[in-house]
Amino acid sequence: MRAMVIDHVTDMSRDPAPLKIVECPVPVPGEGEVLVKISACGVCHTELDEIEGRAPPPVLPVIPGHQVVGRVEEKGKNARRFKTGDRVGVAWIYSACGRCEYCSDGRENLCPDFMATGRDANGGYAQYIKVSEEFACPIPDIFSDLEAAPLLCAGAVGYRALKAAGIAEGRALGLTGFGASGHIVLAMAKSLYPGLKIYVFARSAAEREFARHLGAAWAGHAEDVPPEKMQAVIDTTPAWKPDVEALKNLAPGGRLVINAIRKENHDRECLLNLDYARDIWMEKEIRSVANVTRRDVTECLELAARAGIKPEFQQYALEEANLALQELTAKKIRGAKVLDLNRSIR
Repeated sequence: MRAMVIDHVTDMSRDPAPLKIVECPVPVPGEGEVLVKISACGVCHTELDEIEGRAPPPVLPVIPGHQVVGRVEEKGKNARRFKTGDRVGVAWIYSACGRCEYCSDGRENLCPDFMATGRDANGGYAQYIKVSEEFACPIPDIFSDLEAAPLLCAGAVGYRALKAAGIAEGRALGLTGFGASGHIVLAMAKSLYPGLKIYVFARSAAEREFARHLGAAWAGHAEDVPPEKMQAVIDTTPAWKPDVEALKNLAPGGRLVINAIRKENHDRECLLNLDYARDIWMEKEIRSVANVTRRDVTECLELAARAGIKPEFQQYALEEANLALQELTAKKIRGAKVLDLNRSIR
């Protein structure tokens, strides 16, 4: 099968095409596993973190990609959950132990043996993937393959962040950063809380205009002051500056939810500017979002299907994965980016 692989850690500013196209064997499903023929895979900023060593895979080479949609091609021994031909998705959660205290109480995203698709196990930048049938999820019929792919990470982790925000009807929600996850969260929030006012903070004028187009009540820079204090802010950026600014704009009892796999150190000195009385007192909270559970993925898909939420996306052939990642690096973002395994390079 054809696959794009990460075979070394590198800096994309000096190495703009780090993924290599290779031919490798089609994986063989083991007991309780299914082999999925991939039709689409979303492109995520986490792939940049893997390539550039901020969240490096434990073993190289590895096939990245964790927003995978395809159809069951073959079933391993005792795999009974799906039929051949069923359409399924594979999200960031590739597996968890199922036995630890976190798995036992529904927090499998915190499992010490958590494995991530496309980092700890081969992912979706390929023609096939194998996965435990218990960690594959059905895809609602309302979505095309390309529409479904971003919902498996940008949507699911955004949904988890929205739940963590604890927002209430009639209050104000801030979204800092407006990439693939932000535009889906905005749509989900408007569906769940029709009277909610949503304020978007983004560096790019194009992203701010996109946010207003999708129904944001206001859009500005991270340093701009929104029309009112917010009950919650969801931050999807890798920088610290937006968090410092967000804390200033939280109402008493407000919550900052950081939905990012890591934070960069280049601007951490701005944390020295935090003022306790202004930024943290009055029972403000800071909470992170780590990974997703299978329940997050399923509930996100169900909500999006009920509300008719379909991500906006740009599509690329498998061999154009480096181009999609270059555009992410350059902040050329409008919605999501998706690899179409049925698309040829023009």
